[in-house]
Amino acid sequence: MFELLRELFSFDFIVRALIVGVFVALCAALLGVSLVLKRYSMIGDGLSHVGFGTLAIAMSLGLAPLQVSIPLVLLAAFLLLRISESSKIKGDAAIALISSSALAIGVLVISLTTGLNADVCNYMFGSILAMKMGDLYVSVAAAVVVLVLYILFYNKIFAITFDEQFARATGVRAGLYNMLIAFLTALIIVVGMRMMGAMLISSLIIFPALSSMRAFGSFKRVVICSAVLSVLCFFVGLVVSFVFDAPTGASIVIVNLAAFCLFALVGFVRRRFLLATHGEV
Repeated sequence: MFELLRELFSFDFIVRALIVGVFVALCAALLGVSLVLKRYSMIGDGLSHVGFGTLAIAMSLGLAPLQVSIPLVLLAAFLLLRISESSKIKGDAAIALISSSALAIGVLVISLTTGLNADVCNYMFGSILAMKMGDLYVSVAAAVVVLVLYILFYNKIFAITFDEQFARATGVRAGLYNMLIAFLTALIIVVGMRMMGAMLISSLIIFPALSSMRAFGSFKRVVICSAVLSVLCFFVGLVVSFVFDAPTGASIVIVNLAAFCLFALVGFVRRRFLLATHGEV
């Protein structure tokens, strides 16, 4: 085991992927709990499609992908919430409208310019080999911003997650904090796409939160468990992909799926035990 880890960490691209992945997995898990509880978990999938579209356009124009994609995906998150809140287009319909449009535009631009090359495939399906030092700096900086803002506004995020109407009645600017969650999610989606790919990045948001909810009932415990589980699943998935020479993003998703099944089983057994105990009483 120690030999495997020594060999794993001897590669610079693995170390870069590990640093970025831990930050991205942690941030995605924290935001994922609120998104799942608010039934807005598909925002991650929608924004990842927007991210792919903007990255494709940036590459076709010879621009820096992340620097172009981050502000445009933030703008998409703003538009998504505005459309959802102020018109008849709600929730999943707003996500589908924006994400499919952005994805179609990106694919069209790529097909008419550079074509479906290796860089485009890396952003679609993920590749740890594509992680450069510039990506590392941008990704870590964005993740630190997400962590700091999440910690600073934890109480407000908790309030709008469980009872948004009550939070508004007590003076909490729910719209502002909904926008904050969407913006933070957009940041994590963009920086995580390089490694996980647009097709798989939303799994980092959804799986840890759903798994933790199978075992815990309080918001704080779910958040902590989700964060720990997400980082652990990422590391195990990275090791699995290295050992079996498998795609990194897909390996991480499979490990998350296995964790979800395990937590679901534990939750089922726990509920059965409590029911049996209560029946005996």
